[in-house]
Amino acid sequence: MELVTTFVNRAGAKLNSVRWRFRITPMRLVFMSIAAVAIAVILVRFVLGLGATTNLNDQWPWGLWISFDVLLGVALAGGGYGTALIIYVLRRDKFYPIARSAMLTSLLGYIVVVLGLLIEVGQWFNFWRPYVSWGHASVLFEVFWCISCYTLIQVLEFFEVATEKVFKGLHKYLKKAMPVLLVIGITLPTLHQSSLGQLFYLMVGKVNPLWWSAFLPPFFLLSSFFVGAGMIIIESSLAGKALDHKVDISVLRGLAKISGGAMILYLILKIVDVALQGTFANVFAFDLPSVMFLSELVFGVIIPIIIAFSSLSSTRKGLIWFGILNVGGVILNRFDVVFTGMGNYLNQYGGHYFPAWTEIIVSLGLVSIACLAYLFIAENFNIMGHQESEPVEEVMTEDCDYASTAK
Repeated sequence: MELVTTFVNRAGAKLNSVRWRFRITPMRLVFMSIAAVAIAVILVRFVLGLGATTNLNDQWPWGLWISFDVLLGVALAGGGYGTALIIYVLRRDKFYPIARSAMLTSLLGYIVVVLGLLIEVGQWFNFWRPYVSWGHASVLFEVFWCISCYTLIQVLEFFEVATEKVFKGLHKYLKKAMPVLLVIGITLPTLHQSSLGQLFYLMVGKVNPLWWSAFLPPFFLLSSFFVGAGMIIIESSLAGKALDHKVDISVLRGLAKISGGAMILYLILKIVDVALQGTFANVFAFDLPSVMFLSELVFGVIIPIIIAFSSLSSTRKGLIWFGILNVGGVILNRFDVVFTGMGNYLNQYGGHYFPAWTEIIVSLGLVSIACLAYLFIAENFNIMGHQESEPVEEVMTEDCDYASTAK
């Protein structure tokens, strides 16, 4: 499918045409179907409330939407600030080919997080109150403000890419603003990523000792940094098939090694934490919490470290396994903190929780919408480096209107 947008001035003279492409494939049709059902459920949720669309209760006020769409979404979207730090602050220019795709993934991830927060909040129509009610003593208030501001910064960063193709007159101004935007964009995530860990640190006696720790803020921050490489590797692999584009293997291997270094620090802190708390007996009790905790460390940290610093990382197959285990470990960790870590405490009051099908479809729908948006943007803007912006005969002025024709 192709759409041609033609810019004209008030006199009707044609200035330039911009082509918009979006291929329809069986997988994209599946994404569209899931997204359509999810949107219908979201509308029902907004009208009838959480009770009609979730299995949440007084004992389990947080469920799949908070753990998956928010806690996990924020972590998996952390690749943007990590990549910006590596490329623009540490000046590792070899990673520049993946900069835009990583930041686009991060932007879409945070948009999903914001939508997830809107859907999850009980009285969603009061979403604006934190902007005018200064709850500075609340960790959630700081998280809300940081996520909101960082999402806005990422939108402005994306405009620098978008104005290479449309509204080119703004491009030079956004390009000049990029250094400031990047500094702010690196600072804000370090605040809310660690604050999400602080949120569970406050729940003394409610979280299983295997997941409660004074190191929770650095644990959440570190994991959001090293999972970025895993997300980029998985994304580049999928993009290679969907968009006929491959990232040089040396770039991905370098990212895996940087991620592996952060994972080593994470593992050391985990061991130190267990020693300080004296929870070695809990770690090797081989009950459900023990098995889940060991699975996180072995499959999500130790094996990826081995892959990153061995010859396995010199092959695409090895790197894909690194990405799957890396991302899978963080997914397991966030779910364990909410469900395994707090399950015994919450269930003792008679509340039990398992996600309703509507909760699952909404989560899948948000991911589907993000995937469709990624594919559209990657096909029409210079994200991957394999497509150049189409030339424009003349910069559009403020007097211009536009007309569209579809092909």
